[in-house]
Amino acid sequence: MEVTGSGNGQHIHIRTEAVLPLGLALALSVPAGAATASPAVAPAPPGCRESRRTVTAAASELPGTVRISITDHVRRACVVDRVPTVVLGDLDGPALPVPEGGSGPYRVPAGGSAHATVRTLDPAATELRVVERLTVAGDPAHRGRTFGAASLGAPDGIRVREPVTTRWHRSSAAADAALAR
Repeated sequence: MEVTGSGNGQHIHIRTEAVLPLGLALALSVPAGAATASPAVAPAPPGCRESRRTVTAAASELPGTVRISITDHVRRACVVDRVPTVVLGDLDGPALPVPEGGSGPYRVPAGGSAHATVRTLDPAATELRVVERLTVAGDPAHRGRTFGAASLGAPDGIRVREPVTTRWHRSSAAADAALAR
């Protein structure tokens, strides 16, 4: 700010200066009524409806693991949570995601599938529990589908200690590789 004055019949001149962020300064420099172009942002696909999706689980040749998948049966893409919800029997809480990270959207292509691998038993475990079922949901808001231990190749029950699940992937091989890291 600058203030100047002169003699008895004082004339005061005040000049102010403001420092603005570059983006705001540029926005304010656009003449009124001038159109500005902004990039088009495609709307996010809707959430996958549980009733229009098939959830599968099957034993894997990898020890202590189960492969899971969801297949959407609609003609447009949809989203699920990037981490499948996998609950083993009556244990507290779902399998933890690897790598760690919060939830977020995962896009399932129209008529496409997503795959994950669940490790039910930590190879270094010295203690374990045995459960009779595994429940898989593509999104925490869904009830999911329950699979009995026998249908997963474990007629004596699923051995569990420190269960983890990968995020959804485009193929079972990619999910297996993510678990191996």
